[in-house]
Amino acid sequence: MQANHETRDFARHLRRRLSLPEGLLWRALKAARADGLKFRKQHPLGPYVLDFYCHEARLCVEIDGASHGFGDRPEADARRDGWLAGKGIRTLRLSASFVLEEIDGAVLMIVEVARGGAGTV
Repeated sequence: MQANHETRDFARHLRRRLSLPEGLLWRALKAARADGLKFRKQHPLGPYVLDFYCHEARLCVEIDGASHGFGDRPEADARRDGWLAGKGIRTLRLSASFVLEEIDGAVLMIVEVARGGAGTV
């Protein structure tokens, strides 16, 4: 599904302004630590921009900061995850603190889920 012009422009903007956990994870994924999987950062899809997306595995990886647990964020995230699931895309949500503290563990978890291992979403 194609994203509209505004979503694509917003994705371009976000690519230039990755958060620290997103930047660290992007470098780790690009450094061949992702078992040959290819990821796109800030990938526009429909009305959403996915933090990281692997088309081969049909996997979206979202890095959630503390704000994702407050207000309407949990419901908005659930709607987004449901929309993606309807398109056959699984969502793996990782906390920003986990990525910062355990970057290698985060990459291993992503690879395991992408390859359909025990940690499957």
